[in-house]
Amino acid sequence: MPRPEHHPYDPAAHRTATAPGSLGELLTELRLARGWSQLRVAEQLCAASGVPTVSRHEVSRWERRQRVPGEFWLCWLAAVFEVPVEDLAVAAAASRPGRADGGDGGAPGATRARQELLASAHVWLSDPDSPIGLTATFPAEPTPHLAGESTARIPGTVATDGDPTAGIPLDATGIPPEATELPLDAAGIGGLRRLDDLVCGEDLLSSPAGRLTLVTARRATGRPERRTLPLVAEAAQLAGWWHADAGDLGSALRAYRLALAAAARAGDRSLGAHVLGSASHLLSSFGDPRGGLLLARTGYLGARRAAPAGLRALLLHRIAFAAARCGRRRPAYAALTAAERAADRRQPPREPGWLYWLDEAELAAMTGRCLAALHRPLRAEPLLVAALTRPGQPRRSAVYGAWLARAYLDLGELDQAAEVADAALLDAVRSGSARAATELTGTGRRLAAYRTEPAGRRHAALAGAARRYLPARMSVVAPTEGRTGGPADQEKDAPATRARPS
Repeated sequence: MPRPEHHPYDPAAHRTATAPGSLGELLTELRLARGWSQLRVAEQLCAASGVPTVSRHEVSRWERRQRVPGEFWLCWLAAVFEVPVEDLAVAAAASRPGRADGGDGGAPGATRARQELLASAHVWLSDPDSPIGLTATFPAEPTPHLAGESTARIPGTVATDGDPTAGIPLDATGIPPEATELPLDAAGIGGLRRLDDLVCGEDLLSSPAGRLTLVTARRATGRPERRTLPLVAEAAQLAGWWHADAGDLGSALRAYRLALAAAARAGDRSLGAHVLGSASHLLSSFGDPRGGLLLARTGYLGARRAAPAGLRALLLHRIAFAAARCGRRRPAYAALTAAERAADRRQPPREPGWLYWLDEAELAAMTGRCLAALHRPLRAEPLLVAALTRPGQPRRSAVYGAWLARAYLDLGELDQAAEVADAALLDAVRSGSARAATELTGTGRRLAAYRTEPAGRRHAALAGAARRYLPARMSVVAPTEGRTGGPADQEKDAPATRARPS
């Protein structure tokens, strides 16, 4: 692949063309102007500074605005890219947490995306024959694939030379103007779903496979043939899941909205309901259980007649979890009972391919998590213990381990809670998942109340040592109507029961 022409950096032009707070975009622009890969940038920084701790993944986090480099690395970035350090410092200051410009990574941007998704869900339920518009802005694409990185052929993709997306030109709106085929077919998307079991969303988004998925989903902004709409919806739903796992809530919610719109135009009510269930899980887990309950109920009501039994069971679990986080115990128990009845009628060969992961073990684990949220630790504990026996999925182990630790705290078993939380913390580091890191935050706050006990001190020390290796935690979605209802909306900081050291 020929090396791109080097374009000198013009600070004045950059200040004019780029909005404040775009340090990630600026770093990407500087890297691409030199034809460097993210690995090459990391190597240059390590060589210049003499500190061999920067990896390609860290450079990716800077460019994707998941992290902001500190003063030390800003100085070396300026030296490596030969730009004024003041320009990088200004962009870094505007990119730090607490910004109020409505950016994608903060609460304001996520709140707007939430409102748009809720409005689209209402249209989807009330008027099935009225297709939802596909004019929303799709999340920005990951940085282009460059020479020197892997170019392995991805099953189910349209073959091109070099960069797998090089043959798919994008205009200013992101629409492939002359492409006649989608970059990914059903087999390709199915393979990436299974890869998601093992690889974190941030790494998948920045990979060639992730770029193909985003390009496929972007076709929703054009007018693809009706037969391609289900693929567009699946690709957008998968991209939304990855953005959520990477901690980018605004982009995740916008991707889910596009997936819902494509499913609506395709007339696939089951897929549309699944999209709303995915968005419900995101909101319920991170700050907006009332919004999550509304989306889950909308999906269930809109597709329960046509949905297969497995999908009905999943949507009922989404309703139960959201109701539990809202402190609405009776609706939560009712949904759990209905989910169990629906699960008994499952016929896996007739279930959609995108529900391959919903087996008996996963249904039991979701029941255990819901019971833990309802503060029923005796019933939750055996289900969550069984959920941790499946090897090779660190994100899953971290999430369910966090809930098992909370159940042990409700039982007053501090030593067991700390032991499980320690293992879950290490799994969160292995997974690289912002979703898992955020789930562990509530558990850590509760364990912090026991810092005078040996188990509490050990966990606090481990958490402090692991902090630098964990991805950035998710920002809470901020509903416009203020607090979200009942006392169980947010995870309690204080333990439910005073634990006694064993």
